[in-house]
Amino acid sequence: MVSQLGTLKRVLVRDVWKYEDADFTPWLAREENVAQLAAAIGIELEVVGVEVPVGPFSADILAKNSSGEFIIIENQFGKTDHDHLGKILTYAATLGASAVVWIAERFTDEHRKAIEWINDHTNDDLSLFAIELELWRIDESKPAVQFNVLSGPSEIVRQATAVKQAGPLTEARQLQGEFWAGFREQMLAKKIVVSAQAARPQYWFNVALGRAYIHLSNTASIADKRIGVRVYISNRVASEALPQLEAQKVEIESEIGSALKWNPNPNAIDKVIVLDRAADISDRTRWPEYFEWLCDQVSRFKKAFEPRIQRLNYPSVVGESDLSRL
Repeated sequence: MVSQLGTLKRVLVRDVWKYEDADFTPWLAREENVAQLAAAIGIELEVVGVEVPVGPFSADILAKNSSGEFIIIENQFGKTDHDHLGKILTYAATLGASAVVWIAERFTDEHRKAIEWINDHTNDDLSLFAIELELWRIDESKPAVQFNVLSGPSEIVRQATAVKQAGPLTEARQLQGEFWAGFREQMLAKKIVVSAQAARPQYWFNVALGRAYIHLSNTASIADKRIGVRVYISNRVASEALPQLEAQKVEIESEIGSALKWNPNPNAIDKVIVLDRAADISDRTRWPEYFEWLCDQVSRFKKAFEPRIQRLNYPSVVGESDLSRL
């Protein structure tokens, strides 16, 4: 029996970070910290840039989700104000963002209602999140961050967005969407990832690897009757990234426990590293087996590739084509 319990204490944000722009924003942009935010809102986040210029202003953090869409993260110490509300809408419009995450110490009732109203009355191309930043400690322990989600899009809106982005819903696409929904549930239950994109009725299901322009892409082909997992490398960094990974081929394949297909389509501008197998997802009785295999491979791929990708020598900042849109 516990004889003594600690006392939970609220910690002032400025006792940990003196300045929002110089201290908190760089802290949040680190991979391990933005992962906490990603888990809270249920969207995978890869930081693309910090203090990104948007006209005369600067967006605190520009990120991308696993589908490559822009996510804006705007931080604010103290209580929310009209100035920041106007900025987040301006950033969203200018960048064509799919989501905006507004973080503040305290949301006024009017600003919380404004976020809820925008989510209810705009189309499903834009989602807004209101996040209160809290710090807590037990007795004299180190302070711990809590991202308290006050408002965000409903799950129905998220699924509607996923369906819309995937295109016309054929019978095959519907089957793929249901397959990925089951896989997503298993992957989260096994805690292979802290957050995951919504299941879409399409050929692939992406998982972030912590840096821009490279991600895991799980695949399920009904026509070819195959499932697989692949490291997908955007052409923006492929010429630098792929050779560095190929130089570690022996070690990577040893860690994963399987031979991989390295750049099987050399004429393609985007590059992939693939492991696949025969699988007929039209046979739903085999889904538990397929989910188990995919979950196992995603776990192995993440352990083998994620630390190596972090060490790759290519810039993890906004590219020239991105800057041209700002």
